[in-house]
Amino acid sequence: MSLSAEKAQDIRHNWTVDEAQALLSLPFNDLLFRAQTMHRRYFNPNEVQVSTLLSIKTGACPEDCAYCPQSARYDTGLEKEKLLEVQAVIEKAKAAKAAGSDRFCMGAAWRSPRKKDMPYVLAMVKGVKELGLETCMTLGMLDEEQSQQLAAAGLDYYNHNLDTSPEYYGEIITTRTYSDRLGTLANVRNAGMKVCSGGILGMGESTQDRAGLLVQLANLPTQPDSVPINQLVKVAGTPLESEQDLDPLDFVRVIAAARIMMPASHVRLSAGREQMSEEMQTMCFFAGANSIFYGECLLTTPNPAANKDQALFRKLGINSEHRVTREPESLETLLAVPENDERSLFYNAVQV
Repeated sequence: MSLSAEKAQDIRHNWTVDEAQALLSLPFNDLLFRAQTMHRRYFNPNEVQVSTLLSIKTGACPEDCAYCPQSARYDTGLEKEKLLEVQAVIEKAKAAKAAGSDRFCMGAAWRSPRKKDMPYVLAMVKGVKELGLETCMTLGMLDEEQSQQLAAAGLDYYNHNLDTSPEYYGEIITTRTYSDRLGTLANVRNAGMKVCSGGILGMGESTQDRAGLLVQLANLPTQPDSVPINQLVKVAGTPLESEQDLDPLDFVRVIAAARIMMPASHVRLSAGREQMSEEMQTMCFFAGANSIFYGECLLTTPNPAANKDQALFRKLGINSEHRVTREPESLETLLAVPENDERSLFYNAVQV
């Protein structure tokens, strides 16, 4: 997005935690009014960006992220799977494009990619790009060389979440540091790719931690192009399986604050949408969320079924941005699934 000088003044990199907490503490109507005003300044309020997420390698991750069913440290019933074949990924990308996604995201349960895996990963990027889709990957930590290789292959976005505030981070993850995550984001930026980075709410963090996460994201040298805000999906066998439910209005408040603090970024509703009511999702869109993952699964956790998304967007009069593959159409048309289709844009890696 090319910003005018006037709009560029809205982009700040000197937010404080106190300022972010003040936003989160505003009267709800005032907060949403400010967020909606900022949203309309930068985006069409009745459009969303639609992405599809595919797990290209599932399970056996050596990290100890307390929320993650793919960690090898927890017994969640998820089996280790091999990296999907390149052509299988390309076929799923074709299906995603036909169903209306304009970005295809590929995720692997790695601490970081191994040298022997890179040729396959790079081939996936090139193949998906040839379909006319934007490409995104999340593969764990990247060094400078890996980042440059992915950029040269045509990768548009790289996802690497900060998860929470620096202060609360050690309660959730011990196998990599906050600076490790920031280093990967720096490598991605320096290679010329766009950054996709956000966090997870509902892990027992305080309001100050939520403010701290937003400050870390907003104060990056370049604000993330995409900011996924996840609601914890409690998975049996993980340390957070019994965590207290998050207040829906607290989630909406973070969406609104993210919109105000990062006005030019796409704010994405990510994991946890299956547990969100239509009313909660609607409030999130009003607060400035303008991106979703479409499909029936996000890596290993549920996502709303296709027909539910179609019905909600029809009610709200929301359309897809759909900037990449063809002329804009209604989201209902874009997301229509043929009767003989498997009604999923995802490979079930457990069955590969």
